[in-house]
Amino acid sequence: MLKPAEQTPLSALLLAGLMAEAGIPDGVVNVVPGFGETAGAALASHHDVDKVAFTGSTEVGKLIVQAAAGNLKKLTLELGGKSPNIVFDDADASAVEGAANAIFFNHGQCCVAGSRLFVQQGRFEEVVDGVAEIAKSIKLGPGMDPGTQMGPLVSEEQLRRVTGYLDAGRGDGATALAGGGRHGQHGYFVEPTVLTNTRPEMSVVREEIFGPVVVAEPFSTLDEIAAVANDTDYGLGAGIWTKDISKAHALAKKIRAGTVWINCYNVFDASLPFGGYKQSGWGREMGHEVLNNYTEVKAVTTLL
Repeated sequence: MLKPAEQTPLSALLLAGLMAEAGIPDGVVNVVPGFGETAGAALASHHDVDKVAFTGSTEVGKLIVQAAAGNLKKLTLELGGKSPNIVFDDADASAVEGAANAIFFNHGQCCVAGSRLFVQQGRFEEVVDGVAEIAKSIKLGPGMDPGTQMGPLVSEEQLRRVTGYLDAGRGDGATALAGGGRHGQHGYFVEPTVLTNTRPEMSVVREEIFGPVVVAEPFSTLDEIAAVANDTDYGLGAGIWTKDISKAHALAKKIRAGTVWINCYNVFDASLPFGGYKQSGWGREMGHEVLNNYTEVKAVTTLL
């Protein structure tokens, strides 16, 4: 049973059509479009559903946990993130483009988006200014336009959410080195945004925005940045940029996140487990670990 998000049902319906065309028997794969509070809630609470795998926001994930209590169905939850992307002063120049891609990929609508950029003090201005220049150069437009580099957000609701965070950030004293607001008056476009002069308690630092917004802060030492990187309710992904692989692994060991990328970002492989710590979810998708989510252990004891 596949329940797509109500904002994007057509790709799932197309997939179902292709499966039928390929000869998969009716009833093997079922697509159930609808709103979360109706179709989604019915599936999550139904006593004949033994397992739910959900990808989405932490808020909805908590609702699914409550709905699943009726028959104690198994859950795997791939939820939100506020991922740290950490650049040491010995990092290669590719860290600038890497940091930009980490947050601006898919207009920032990505659970592992590198939305908290930390740069060691000696390279802070260089790296952040570089990311800001990339942000300013990105061409926004309709997704079907070959010249477009970044399309719109998924909905008007998401547009209001992201611009609301931007307004709150500026109100709290943050500075926009690039972007900072809506792009144009038509469509759900938001400017790729780089915010500095932020503080740990700001909503733009603590909460998942799910848009093309990165907050940038300097740091001094490995131990300092490990504590700051972990100062979040989330733990889905993290990035580390340095030429010192020993230092990278030392920091990766300290970071509480399900995936840590070193000198890269958003690199996936079907053999690698994917999932989060803390409020980023339960369980792992992909890799050998995913099989544990869909199987149950049985012990049969016989005395002859």
